[in-house]
Amino acid sequence: MEIRHLEYFIEVARQKSFSKAADQMHISQPSISKIIKEIESHFGVVLFYRTTKYVELTDAGEIILQQAENIVSSFQNISANLVGGSNLKSGKIRIGIPPITGLTSFSRLFGPFKRAYPNINIQLFEFGSKRIETGILDGTLDVGIICIPPSDQELYEMICSIQDPLRLVVHPEHPFAKCEIIDYANLINESFVLYSNDFSLNDLIIDRCMQAGFRPNVIFETLQLELMTQLVADHFGIALLPSTVCQHLDTNALKSLPLADPPIYLQLGVAWKKERYVSHATKAWLQFVKDKIDFDDKKPDITRHQWFWDTAAPS
Repeated sequence: MEIRHLEYFIEVARQKSFSKAADQMHISQPSISKIIKEIESHFGVVLFYRTTKYVELTDAGEIILQQAENIVSSFQNISANLVGGSNLKSGKIRIGIPPITGLTSFSRLFGPFKRAYPNINIQLFEFGSKRIETGILDGTLDVGIICIPPSDQELYEMICSIQDPLRLVVHPEHPFAKCEIIDYANLINESFVLYSNDFSLNDLIIDRCMQAGFRPNVIFETLQLELMTQLVADHFGIALLPSTVCQHLDTNALKSLPLADPPIYLQLGVAWKKERYVSHATKAWLQFVKDKIDFDDKKPDITRHQWFWDTAAPS
């Protein structure tokens, strides 16, 4: 049995599909099916429960998967140490980004990185923060931009975060539009248009309203920012959005107002799983992010965000 056979097995487990795994590993589906059968024959167990729609690990498969990941990770570490990261200019990075990333400093990093490392293939996957956390943990994503703190901080390494206060967004004819600041308790009778519950910001807003003494009346959830703001512009409800987003709103159709203390912040950080192998391509991107933000943070006009750096930053 070869290391790459274990890699094929791991990919099938990640994708829950022979065909998707074959595409990712650039081999034919019959070939990957044959390899899985050889592994099953070698150990005398069935690795996957197969249906016409998906495959799922058996109990034996779960046990072997844990060992296979350790073996492959150890082998990759040996290879990486031999190659040396300083000269590696190619590879692939799978990065999870939440829908709100487009209006943050993170969005301006991918193009410059691609120009600096043209042979590194970046694959971007847009999910809610909670799904990105899951992808980081199960290995389908190498790194992700997530809301912090994550659900289980002990499982992640993080190198930075961006902090941005939320503002209330209403129609210009809404009674709140004439106010200078809004207390959360005043929102008790309002209809809320929120991000999908796959996005951690949803939980923060609900928790903050509960602290003010009420559970918000959520009438719609979406991952589409344009749909959210359009519904507010059509008098359908109110929304709570980060200040950077509010700066891009049409002031003729929408008005944003500050919310009383204690504030809620959108906090986005770059995260990856602790004690998992990090490829040199991924390390290059993480270092690029750190270097770029360090440079921008020295500019005098950077006032919207506060950046915090962890000692776990890649060297």
